[in-house]
Amino acid sequence: MEKGKRAGEDQFQRQEKRTRGNHPINQENFQSPQHPPYQSTGPQEPTKVFNDPIHGHIELHPLLVRIIDTPQFQRLRHIKQLGGTYLVFPGASHNRFEHSIGVGHLAGCLVRALNERQPELGINKQDILCVEIAGLCHDLGHGPFSHLFDGMFIPEVRPGMKWKHENASVLMFDHMVKVNNLKPEMEKYNLTSNDLIFIKEQIEGPQDDTASGSKGLYKGRSEEKSFLYEIVSNKKNGIDVDKWDYLARDCYHLGMQSIFDHCRFLKFAQVCEVDGRKHICSRDKEVGNLYDMFYMRHCLHRKAYQHKVANIIEFMITEALVKADPHIEIEGSEGKMFKMSEAIEDMEAYTKLTDHIFEQILYSSNPNLIEAKKILQKIICRQLYKCVGQIKAETNLETSHKRLKEYSDEVAKAKQSSSDVDLKSEDFVVSVVQLNYGHKDKNPIDEVYFYSKKNPAMPIKIKKNEVSKMLPEIFEEQLIRVYCKKTDKKSLEAAKEHFVLWCLEKKLSKPLDGDVMAPELIDRDWHIADESGSQMPCSNQQMTDFFKKKKKQTATTK
Repeated sequence: MEKGKRAGEDQFQRQEKRTRGNHPINQENFQSPQHPPYQSTGPQEPTKVFNDPIHGHIELHPLLVRIIDTPQFQRLRHIKQLGGTYLVFPGASHNRFEHSIGVGHLAGCLVRALNERQPELGINKQDILCVEIAGLCHDLGHGPFSHLFDGMFIPEVRPGMKWKHENASVLMFDHMVKVNNLKPEMEKYNLTSNDLIFIKEQIEGPQDDTASGSKGLYKGRSEEKSFLYEIVSNKKNGIDVDKWDYLARDCYHLGMQSIFDHCRFLKFAQVCEVDGRKHICSRDKEVGNLYDMFYMRHCLHRKAYQHKVANIIEFMITEALVKADPHIEIEGSEGKMFKMSEAIEDMEAYTKLTDHIFEQILYSSNPNLIEAKKILQKIICRQLYKCVGQIKAETNLETSHKRLKEYSDEVAKAKQSSSDVDLKSEDFVVSVVQLNYGHKDKNPIDEVYFYSKKNPAMPIKIKKNEVSKMLPEIFEEQLIRVYCKKTDKKSLEAAKEHFVLWCLEKKLSKPLDGDVMAPELIDRDWHIADESGSQMPCSNQQMTDFFKKKKKQTATTK
């Protein structure tokens, strides 16, 4: 009888899931011990409900809504989450705005789950609100086309400057609080200046205090609550709500199926003490789910974020922005004018800098923007730079901005003397792509602590070979791509030869591009055996023809 009852309940739950949509995330909308109804942190004011395609109907605190309704946050509506990837994947039209709301929501879900499961942690209402605000505001500092701006544009126009969007997120947060007079609103919910420090530390990490000699120490919360810093941006192992939202959201908009379910992590998350410091741990049986999370991240990078066409589109957009930078001015504080590259120093100006800069250049009649305009017109008309080859590096190459330009010089010089096509360094783009599990060449699970059902207070680590023999041995690889800006047939054929010869000189592996035929590139001199068995030196073209012929003969034999 009991068994039949449970089966009936499961059938009802399955029907319920079909009604809500095929997103496991939607399970969070229903009240459970791990996901209690919303808890107020101050005066009883009505909350707002947002209907999100990923998390369903989510309820946000009035202070979060007040933050959302500011120009600084609304700016995120006009910054694509995946930058230039939208120009390859038509569904990837989502913006930083909805992602930020999702992260704020999930941050609240996780901190409440911990509070409900372990009231002895002493998590109070201010802690919950601060974590939610940090999740909501963690991406305030993104520039046009998201990571393109801080990863490609700024290093090009301001070489040597160590600047990341997290730095701007903190500056933008301070600016938003000031110009919108949010301090009284925050005080209404008992938030103090120390709470503001806590919020900013969650976004940017600990601040070095050279005056006192302390380095990397958090000030917003004590050691007793150090686990709260692992919710929004987990610097230790990368398991955080920011990743949960973008995995689910990006898969949804890219048309891919995610294999990671963060709802299970919420069910089994627990704080344990490790060497005197508290960390968020998971149940031992969830180790496979966490490997799925990092593998899913790797898949998204391989299939979408580092797509070879998306990457060259972002390079072309960067190229256009660099050429336009000296000729575009943005009004900032006190009427002062800033270039795009300077706007990061003035949040009033930076607030006005979004993806719309693309159209501003494209439709400009300013003669100084002609070169930048032509590049963007090529993107619109799909006249993109072409990938002439791709290889996997056996040993990682240096990827500094300076070295990438040197690689272009090397590719241009790697040519046959008989070639009648003159390709220069500026005709080539060399792109080096890092694919990993988010922890460089290390296994991120090595930094995760687990607990068992029998001994939930004892944190343990689980070795890879204890999980499965089929897990990867290597956690990072490097792809090297070479593009040619000239797209006529003759130039592209010559560019492919440049690429193969460069691979030979660098002692790299066999090219992966199906259009590029090459042997295993080990020795500089290539030889083909003639009919008598003598080794005859040959050119790159002869070697290519030889391998094409051999491949055809093999296919015929089969």
